[in-house]
Amino acid sequence: MSQAATGSAMSRNATEVSRAADLSEEARLLLKPQQTVKQFLDELVAKKNYQQANKLLAHALPKRSAVWWACLCVRQTLAATATPEVKAALAAAEKWVSEPTDENRRAAYTAAEKAGVGTPAGCAALGAFLSGGSLAPPNVAEVPPAEPLTANAVAGALALAAVLTEPQKAPERFAKFYALGLDVDAGKNRWPEGAKRPGDGTSR
Repeated sequence: MSQAATGSAMSRNATEVSRAADLSEEARLLLKPQQTVKQFLDELVAKKNYQQANKLLAHALPKRSAVWWACLCVRQTLAATATPEVKAALAAAEKWVSEPTDENRRAAYTAAEKAGVGTPAGCAALGAFLSGGSLAPPNVAEVPPAEPLTANAVAGALALAAVLTEPQKAPERFAKFYALGLDVDAGKNRWPEGAKRPGDGTSR
């Protein structure tokens, strides 16, 4: 479902968005009928449950915004000693966000495989690949990705980034990631623009 059809991420129906988010039982107990995403996020944040708030936000944001958010969070925690493959995966995800062509989407998958999808950067790049188009090789019958896959990869990137080093600091990192996500949603932290493709469904 496109953002245009539902309004901003914050005004979307929280029940609808949370169906695919695999939230914890503790988080689900806070959900009330007819709540917006913003209202549900406020409930989660009041309980300092930033991890679950991030998971919900990953599913509420447009895919391009969600992957950009993942890139910002991964870059915050990227170690100077990160492997070239990890750095290349993050760069590939950022390139797709800036210029969401199918070529860049497929390049992000190649980079994700080399970095490993068990790394934050690999997850971010995988999120870009799963944003649309086909999962099958070019020139064969299309296999479209399931709608929640990008959000799941973004949530995975954030979860891995939060515990990558000094896991005891994960709660603080989840809170910082959440603040970044709000900035992305509000348009305060935008990606650098590459080539534009009017009407491209993968940029949702």
